[in-house]
Amino acid sequence: MFIIETYTTAVLFCIVTMLCWGSWANTQKLAQKSWRFELFYWDYVLGVVFLSLIFALTLGSVGEEGRSFITDLQQAEWQSLGSAFLGGIVFNLANILLVMAIAVAGMAVAFPVGIGLALVLGVLINFIASPSGDAFWLFLGVGLVTAAIILDSMVHRKVSQQKDTVPAKGIILSVACGVIMSLFYFFVARSMSLNFSNPEDGLLTP
Repeated sequence: MFIIETYTTAVLFCIVTMLCWGSWANTQKLAQKSWRFELFYWDYVLGVVFLSLIFALTLGSVGEEGRSFITDLQQAEWQSLGSAFLGGIVFNLANILLVMAIAVAGMAVAFPVGIGLALVLGVLINFIASPSGDAFWLFLGVGLVTAAIILDSMVHRKVSQQKDTVPAKGIILSVACGVIMSLFYFFVARSMSLNFSNPEDGLLTP
């Protein structure tokens, strides 16, 4: 499998990941007038599955280190496969709620509240489950994200006084999305080996 070897490349890939994660919902917003969110999300999931298979059979199956995609699946224990599958279910449920929240409350509310809450709770849950890394920097980041959510809500409240108010349903959907999304990585991490070059037997690689 393709393994990132340098810190610079890792940071570059993180930036690309964050740009993609932070912008995919814009397409739903653009299509909202002519495309129901259920239909949009159905096509979105098909796209994710299709691209995942392409990457699995190319980057996931080249290189001298690690395991290729097919080999990885064949040797994985059912517990690992089930945990990864459950993580996928949780993540998709959260994304469906996010798309619903965008349709009801708009991007300005749904994304900061939903994704911000997911980041904050996700860090806390995963740190409690498996403490690793520098706690100072982790919780400093959590504090900054929390502050961003609070500031966003304050600005939106001020703006909404001059416009139509956001339905309570949109806020509830955003919060539900954040809470559920915060749990997905816990299940994925339980199924995954952290040593990509020489992964443990029975566990999955990325």
